[in-house]
Amino acid sequence: GDKASKEALEILDILKTGLEAGKPARALDLAPEILNTYFLLTTKPVLYVGNIDETPDTAVVEDFQAFAKKRGSESVVICGKLESEIAELSGEDRGLFMADLGMEQSGLEKVIVAAYTTLRLCSYFTGGPDEVRAWTIPVGAKAPKAAGVIHSDFEKGFIKADIYGYTDIDRHVSEVVLREKGLIRSEGKEYVVKDGDVCHFKFNV
Repeated sequence: GDKASKEALEILDILKTGLEAGKPARALDLAPEILNTYFLLTTKPVLYVGNIDETPDTAVVEDFQAFAKKRGSESVVICGKLESEIAELSGEDRGLFMADLGMEQSGLEKVIVAAYTTLRLCSYFTGGPDEVRAWTIPVGAKAPKAAGVIHSDFEKGFIKADIYGYTDIDRHVSEVVLREKGLIRSEGKEYVVKDGDVCHFKFNV
């Protein structure tokens, strides 16, 4: 008869009704933090990928997208035939081929972006004279946690991070120029790392 038990029973009733109707748990009107306490398989995120021909039926595509949305999922449509042709090209030829088709992204790129969205992930970059690397983190991760993806010592001894956007370095080419323009900023432990950030972590262990 206590309040917590009544609330739990109400949640279980919602789950029972929805699951018996063939709906996945993720599509029900329940907060993720509540769903996660029940460890149900259908709370797991799903990405639907549809393979279409070069002249797809718009109605079929819309039905496919509506089906995924109704089940609480993301969806992407790609043309497998075109993707195989794109995969065989390289560099400038690939860009020209996609431009002729009016494609801003390949199907593979669309799937990657949608997968990141579905899994609530993002990427930040680190770079030096020899290489640039992308690191995958959960959306909302703060700077120390993001640094810990590289090495646990980075998280334990985190001091601060010098950060700028990848679009800034793409535009201005040099970090020296970025500093002159005040585009590199220092952030502390509470900073939430954003998709596309370039980070230089400072730590002490």
